[in-house]
Amino acid sequence: MSPRKTPKDDQPELPLSTAAPETTAAAVPAPPAAPPPPPPASEAPAGSPPPDGPEAPLAQSYRKWFLDYASYVILDRAVPHIDDGLKPVQRRILHTFWEQDDGRFHKVANIVGACMRFHPHGDASIGAALVGMGQRGFLVEPQGNFGNMLTGDEAAAPRYIEARLTAFAREVVFNPKTTVWQLSYDGRAKEPVTLPAKFPLVLLDGAEGIAVGLSTRILPHNFNDLCRAAINHLQGKRFRIVPDFPTGGIADFSEYNDGERGGRIKVRAKIEVRSKYLLAITELPYGRTTEALIESILAANAKGKLKVKHVDDNTSESVEILVHLPQGSDTDQVIRQLYVFSDCEVSIAPAACVIDRDKPLFLGVSEILRRSVDKTVQLLKRELEIRLEELEQQWHWDSLERIFIEERIYRRIEKSQTWESVLEEIRIGLKPFLKSLRREVTTEDITRLTEIRIKRISAYNRFQADEAIKKIEAEIKETKHHLKHLTPYAIAWFERLQEKYGKGHKRRTTYDEIEQISAAEVVSANQRLYVNREEGFIGLNWRQHEFVTECTILDDVICFMADGTMKVARVADKVFMGREILHVAVLPKEGDQAFYTMIYQDKESGKAFAKKFQVGGVTRDKLYSLVPSEGSRVVFLDVAKVESSTTRKVNVTLSGRCAARIKEFEYDLSPLTIGQRGAKGVTVTQWPIRQVKRA
Repeated sequence: MSPRKTPKDDQPELPLSTAAPETTAAAVPAPPAAPPPPPPASEAPAGSPPPDGPEAPLAQSYRKWFLDYASYVILDRAVPHIDDGLKPVQRRILHTFWEQDDGRFHKVANIVGACMRFHPHGDASIGAALVGMGQRGFLVEPQGNFGNMLTGDEAAAPRYIEARLTAFAREVVFNPKTTVWQLSYDGRAKEPVTLPAKFPLVLLDGAEGIAVGLSTRILPHNFNDLCRAAINHLQGKRFRIVPDFPTGGIADFSEYNDGERGGRIKVRAKIEVRSKYLLAITELPYGRTTEALIESILAANAKGKLKVKHVDDNTSESVEILVHLPQGSDTDQVIRQLYVFSDCEVSIAPAACVIDRDKPLFLGVSEILRRSVDKTVQLLKRELEIRLEELEQQWHWDSLERIFIEERIYRRIEKSQTWESVLEEIRIGLKPFLKSLRREVTTEDITRLTEIRIKRISAYNRFQADEAIKKIEAEIKETKHHLKHLTPYAIAWFERLQEKYGKGHKRRTTYDEIEQISAAEVVSANQRLYVNREEGFIGLNWRQHEFVTECTILDDVICFMADGTMKVARVADKVFMGREILHVAVLPKEGDQAFYTMIYQDKESGKAFAKKFQVGGVTRDKLYSLVPSEGSRVVFLDVAKVESSTTRKVNVTLSGRCAARIKEFEYDLSPLTIGQRGAKGVTVTQWPIRQVKRA
């Protein structure tokens, strides 16, 4: 089968080929020596092939191998098909189960080995997919250690665990009479193109996959919710379905966007207050295990974002993570901190992508359900049509048998010498009764009559034969009624399915509007900020250096250095700000509103200038210069929270080596107006300053 044309990576909605790449980097031989350049068009002989034609057989392969590979990954590995909601490996696993199904459990290793006849990608991928299906339990019934999706524990080796099809899978997934078949990869066996599933399995189990240029993430939904939504669709009513996660949790579906790209779900763990200093996590956010959740809590504790004494994991069949708090803790505050700084709250971005008619298609979950239900109706119709054909055929054979025996037509063949004469005698004997039949009598029908044993003829019971025919006629009438009223029949089918398999499948995920918690509001000021002014470092918990203030791990720190530079950085264990730090402070969340008065000695002009300013907007970790020339030096810096409290007068002492007659004088700073932080300021003196003190 030659591959079809494939789209560019940014246009995955076009048809894609399922063919595997013809060449790979490992399989391509070394290219031959470069041929001489082709002659100009005027010199090329007429009818000569182009350079990338038959004379360059690898050119086409190099040109399309990546697109072939992308098509293969999208269609044959990563994305489920809309018809049955299964990826190829899942479909082949279920088909293998169906072939070997005898009602008993099978060793998973045997199923994996048998499945490799259809899925030639190694036992690891088959085993992992089978374990995942067994953990969900809708299609595959597990026996043994299949791991724990709550704790993240892995399953036992395939030789130690067993599985079989569930009754639900046998009823809704398989029907060889309505299955479209294809040859397996090596042509030795037949496998289904898609299974005739009569339920939206892709919404029931969910699906995730990463392909070339696209990915899919369909979240799992509740069985009963899907049944009710299917019934509502068949009745022409509106419906809305939202995910239901096997790990429970509290979810906000206000931005779910019907599972399409661009939507988002917030999911929180369920946290209970057991005592004054003990919290219990009893439900997990989807996609998280107890091990990963505990690691995120301990990491937040190590970074000082929250404080806990220790964490215990008592999870077995249900989740129970005990978080022990230190004395004096506020449980409500710690719960909010857990939601902000750990995996107790996660955000999930759905992207429902399925394969439809050999191309990837992004749909909403409501549209996927509608198409699945419509497909189910067509499958139910086809099953009824097949059953009607079988019933009519059975009625025809039973009627012929009754006529053959009751009218003693078998006696007409006693003197026949040839096979042809036998058939002719039976045909003549049936002729008076043909009007009571519903179709013509074929040679195959007559041959079938000759195969009736004498024992059956002698034990023939007319009453039982009539009852059997009446039963067939009643079923024919019922089947025709169902075909005529197909929608009510489909509704009743979903209702029966829900009644039969819906018990015990209550919703685990509760949905509620989740408020956005600001990290700045819940973070605790449990860190101590220190500064090493000379070397220019700030850091947390440096007891050997100068203590500045209590802070949080989310705070920003502003520093002014003696060379006239300024920098803002997030607190951390150790951050270099600049040598000779004059001023260090935690930057308020609402922004720096302080008033700064600075006197500096300009390197370029040699003069001293004074200015008053506010910092304004800054970028974190960027070094700002507050003086006009490099090499200048700050000789005085005053910081005030309000403008009225700024220093008004200072005593200026000039260098003893300067030629100024007056070496000390008082300077009034009150006339200074607030300007830009990069402004030059007003001249204080033209001589070098030794020191400045408040008056």
